[in-house]
Amino acid sequence: LRDKLQTAQERMFRFSLYITIYADTEKGLRDIETNLRSILESRLIYIKPALYQQKEGFVCTSPYDLDLLMVTTLMNTAPLSSTFPFISFDLSSNEGILYGINRHNNSLVLFDRFTLANSNSVIFAVSGAGKSYMVKLEILRYLMLGVDGIIIDPENEYKFLAEAVGGSFFNISLASEHHINPFDLPPPREDEKAEDVLRTNIINLVGLMRIMLGGLTPEEDGIMDRALTETYAAKDITPETDPKLWGRKEGLPFPIMSDLEAVLSTMEGAESLVRRLQRFTKGVYAGFFNQPSNIDMKNRLVVFGIRDMEDELRPMALFMILRYIWKTITSEMKKRLLIVDEAWWLMKTEDGASFLFGTVKRARKYWLGVTTITQDVNDFMKSDYGKPIITNSSLVLLMKQSPATINVVQKTFNLTEEEKMLLLEAPVGEGMFFAGTKHVLIKVLASYTEDQIITTAPEELLKIKQAKKELGG
Repeated sequence: LRDKLQTAQERMFRFSLYITIYADTEKGLRDIETNLRSILESRLIYIKPALYQQKEGFVCTSPYDLDLLMVTTLMNTAPLSSTFPFISFDLSSNEGILYGINRHNNSLVLFDRFTLANSNSVIFAVSGAGKSYMVKLEILRYLMLGVDGIIIDPENEYKFLAEAVGGSFFNISLASEHHINPFDLPPPREDEKAEDVLRTNIINLVGLMRIMLGGLTPEEDGIMDRALTETYAAKDITPETDPKLWGRKEGLPFPIMSDLEAVLSTMEGAESLVRRLQRFTKGVYAGFFNQPSNIDMKNRLVVFGIRDMEDELRPMALFMILRYIWKTITSEMKKRLLIVDEAWWLMKTEDGASFLFGTVKRARKYWLGVTTITQDVNDFMKSDYGKPIITNSSLVLLMKQSPATINVVQKTFNLTEEEKMLLLEAPVGEGMFFAGTKHVLIKVLASYTEDQIITTAPEELLKIKQAKKELGG
């Protein structure tokens, strides 16, 4: 220690630590003092009451920067640093939105996710923990700051929010009037060639076909790649034609699934592909998969509801929706949030997980923040793309976890035992909020008006519907 002091590696300080305790009764005060004494003395820290100097002691713990007791101990820098755990992290800034209350010190958690290295976030929580409520609140507050929102909604939970703010809600199902054509192409940007746009879309379409047709052999993969190129060429959509005419009815309309079937039926070795594809061109699925797009994404909030889509078709429907959204995002640079709720549906297939990871990784270049939400942590982390998606997300919100998955969460986010227990017992609407290298305990709070717009509680929704009927009547 002497050598470190002489070389200025350590310094000596006069250190005082004063604690003021509060209680409603004299007995309560004694009980708290006894508990505090036993806790600290078990760690060889001995406390003394400020007898006949209570007023001076109270002044010492008030924000006057005065030490009237002057009970000091000489300490060097290293042991003195052990007092810093009494100071909690703060996540308040001059811009952004209110996420909630910091449970450590009751300060406001004000933050702008677009100021971080990337604007992506992941949310893990069990069903009913309040994750959808929190995301709706974030979307609502960012809409007020001029940020657009796009939501993939597996349970039609966001429909009321879309109606309340004048957004668009598209119900995606086999019987729906809303259709998405996977053959749609985005217009090339100024720094992009038409050939690159076409090639990228064909590669993504091969990935979609793997999901739709239950996998492709290497031979079928090559046939499908060639067939897709010929399908576009049959509509005169090639690198040589004018991209401004792509997709126009009076110009070069995009092909649909039946056009691909027609091309495959002329190719040798494609008999199995044609048979498997016919369920999407002539069967019961044709009403959704074999139609031109009729969706307008010009609204500031767009929600795709997939609750009524059959479970078997959900992974491919999610893939198609995400590709269509990506086409819109890349065609116009704009500050946006993309919410992928129950992302484990997309993570079930390697091609779906790969496309989601690609979206998350490239989002920053297009001023996009991707929020990935899931309650099935095990399935999410089993994918080779689960960990990379988390790594490429600067924001993380962990709410109540189940005992079956808490160990995976603890290992993934390097949580302490205390933090692990906090997540197991977290009340609804509370959790741990990670932003970059900082993390705090957070409680999500909404105003009465916000709560009426975003609530998912069945009893509250029934009251709101009843009130609407009475007003309408």
